[in-house]
Amino acid sequence: MAVGWRGALVVGLCALSAPVWAAKKVDLDYHVRLLPQSDQAEVRLTLAQGAAVRSLDFDLGDGSHYSDFKADGQWQLTEGKPARGVWRPAAEKASLTWRVKISHGRKSGSFDTRMTPTWALMRGDDLVPPARLDQQDGIELVSRLEFELPTGWQSVETAWPRIGKNKFRIDNVSRLFDRPTGWMLAGHLGSRRTRLGETEVTVASPRGQGMRRMDVLTLLTFVWPQVQAVFPRHPTKLLIVGANDPMWRGSLSAHESIYLNSRLPLVSESGTSPVVRELAQVFGRINDQQRSDWISEGFAEYYAIELVRRAGGMSDERYEGLHGKLVKDSQKVTSLRGEQISAAQVAKAVLLLQELDREIRLKTRNKRSLDDVLRGAMHLGSIDTKEFVQLSESVLGESSKVLDTGLLQ
Repeated sequence: MAVGWRGALVVGLCALSAPVWAAKKVDLDYHVRLLPQSDQAEVRLTLAQGAAVRSLDFDLGDGSHYSDFKADGQWQLTEGKPARGVWRPAAEKASLTWRVKISHGRKSGSFDTRMTPTWALMRGDDLVPPARLDQQDGIELVSRLEFELPTGWQSVETAWPRIGKNKFRIDNVSRLFDRPTGWMLAGHLGSRRTRLGETEVTVASPRGQGMRRMDVLTLLTFVWPQVQAVFPRHPTKLLIVGANDPMWRGSLSAHESIYLNSRLPLVSESGTSPVVRELAQVFGRINDQQRSDWISEGFAEYYAIELVRRAGGMSDERYEGLHGKLVKDSQKVTSLRGEQISAAQVAKAVLLLQELDREIRLKTRNKRSLDDVLRGAMHLGSIDTKEFVQLSESVLGESSKVLDTGLLQ
């Protein structure tokens, strides 16, 4: 079993290093004009050569956030769940333009994304919906994103490399269709920057939102050596954005970026850190499937505790107290499986991962640990519960007593 898994990883890594033949480059430009008076953005997608793309098939969700489509070429809108829009560009230079609503509210009255007269906190994933790309062979699209800001707005921050005042290069090697994903923030901003290892870190928020930017940077600087020791890949840029109520009082990661409500403590009363948890999500990028959400959520919460502890930010006594709380919170959990799991299931997943780490360290005389399982899961790209068990047992060198449990059925 161990040989098979290691062999698969070697083959995968060799494939990554195979030569890439020169492709014809075609410019794909996104222009985003922010319109606070209507709580919208006008997005224009321009292909320098429309003939390079046969079609773009957009997933528009329930269709309620997008409107005013105008296209050079053919545009076909189909209502349904999800609504879809198919663009077949004109042969020469071709553009597709639409409007998208920025503020997304919750039933509680808080906002996931929000636009005010002086700032906008949004997700690139919403500006440009996901799409299936059908392009001509031998074509490589070179994507850029440019913002047109309202009068008086000073700046814009994204997690993508900056190539001009309000201009960014979009390049995602894991996707054929490069679109500007991740958290974004524009307006009257305050920001702090530092370089940690290979990563340029920016903490930004609208002015007057009570974001403790230096506190965030200090905590990240403190845990960063432990982050580098665990995770093999590090983003070149990390953006952390925040705002106060009525923004949703939580934390959430996206592409190389993290949202953090400015009222959240950097380390909660329970002893875990929302910032470090989302950091583990950004660095790990574990894509679980087949009702195995417990893997990515469990890993993130496990490392939110473990990285702070390894950095010296948690005493043994506090660690034991936190362990006791996890036991209490998860005592009624009988299964970890599901597409979206509860806080109690996450607590149970952390306990399972802690036991697995102890089992691996004991059986391998401290030569291996759960860190090796995490790195294997990162290499695989996507993972389900069965594959997680196989991967763990390949690290362990034998079958796992810890994972032989009804929790994973």
